[in-house]
Amino acid sequence: MGGITVYGSSFYKKDKTVSEFTIGDSKFPSWVVTMSIFATFVSSISFLALPATAFSSNWNAFVFSLSLPIASVIAVKYFVPIYRKINSPSAYAYLETKFGLWARVYVSMCYLLTQIMRIGTILYLLALPVNAMFGWDIITIIIITGLTVTIYSLLGGIEAVMWTDAIQGIVLIGGAVLCLLFLWFAMPEGPAQTFKIAIEHQKFSLGSFDISLTESTFWVVFIYGIFINLQNFGIDQNYVQRYIASSSEKEAKKSAFWGGMMYLPVSLIFFLIGTSLFAYYEVFPTELPSEIGSASDKVFPFFIANKLPSGFTGILIASIFAAGMSTISTSINSSATVILYDYFQRFSSNKIFTEKSSIKILYIVSLILGIIGITIGIAMINVKSALDAWWKLASVFSGGMLGLFLLGAFVEKIERKGAIWGVIVGIIIILYMSISPLVFTEDSNKQYASSLHHYLTIVFGTMSIFIVGFLSTVLFKSK
Repeated sequence: MGGITVYGSSFYKKDKTVSEFTIGDSKFPSWVVTMSIFATFVSSISFLALPATAFSSNWNAFVFSLSLPIASVIAVKYFVPIYRKINSPSAYAYLETKFGLWARVYVSMCYLLTQIMRIGTILYLLALPVNAMFGWDIITIIIITGLTVTIYSLLGGIEAVMWTDAIQGIVLIGGAVLCLLFLWFAMPEGPAQTFKIAIEHQKFSLGSFDISLTESTFWVVFIYGIFINLQNFGIDQNYVQRYIASSSEKEAKKSAFWGGMMYLPVSLIFFLIGTSLFAYYEVFPTELPSEIGSASDKVFPFFIANKLPSGFTGILIASIFAAGMSTISTSINSSATVILYDYFQRFSSNKIFTEKSSIKILYIVSLILGIIGITIGIAMINVKSALDAWWKLASVFSGGMLGLFLLGAFVEKIERKGAIWGVIVGIIIILYMSISPLVFTEDSNKQYASSLHHYLTIVFGTMSIFIVGFLSTVLFKSK
């Protein structure tokens, strides 16, 4: 953390321009942009949640990763050229050109609310395993981590964020690979025993291939993955800003494709870690306390703290922090960029901002965002249920972002009233499927009143926005 903070802060310059702070004057090597996209994609949540899923269940969630090639190809062919043509550091300037100012404000506000909650969520979830492993105070961990990331993000701008992302991405991959190798060779009969036990317990199953919309089948997860990744690559400022930061459209396409594709083998490693943990504790069941084994999300942190040798433990903890810090720094820088371009510069009566005043705004906003994120992370300790509800509500409104973007990208001339009606209908559907009242089955399992699987919320929400927007456009034109 000390090294990353010093290195990131070293990009500070007194005469830094807005272009340098937000897109690095578009001079980044393609491999740095690629690693930054990858590191942004992987958070500490992924680092801990994927092994937990594989440990307790099977590889059904890995199908999400299998959808990435489709989303990456669509991003390269359609999304990158759109944003390179607009050539604005803000992803949401494009929506104004298609639908008007309301679309730009609506989507950028959804993005900002989501990112603020994301910063707090990751800080909180990052602190939990470290607290469990070493007993360090959760609030202290949140404050130190939050301030560390805020400092180098503020001082170094996008250059600090992307170069430290590249380093953190390498640390993350290295830590995961080392842990997997250690697990395999800790087995009495070597790596083959891991696969033998996993196959016996059907741990490599990708889920049912039945055509069902009520269960987490292979097809439901696959379709869900396509839509979520289209939202990431298509309308998320974190990714779009990197398209603009690339030196050319060709390099941007290359980085968008490989940055997404890198997640496929790395998530494979995470799932192998979870499956290998299952096999390890099948062979050594007495080494896993019952209270840990019953909570799958605690197994990996327990293994890191108690089973890895000195040095390996440090690398894995560094990997967890690298995954979280890279995501947080990206959210801070990208959110500050959106606030400057979509609000200060867009609504100011003085349309011409000096470099000095704009940089000052970026610094102040970055600091405020970091402080708000830390505050939310601390608040989650005692008010988790309320914040979970708020997070779900934020995700409801952000669900309308993708449908609006696809409408603008693939329908040449859109009637703006049609787009508004599409968003309204889409939000109603997403709202109903997301937070409709819970019902309880005979075995006390809770389900949503909507019988469709909750993974399909973004699918039906996005499709409804697109279809209603398109049909409304045809209807208004015919009149």
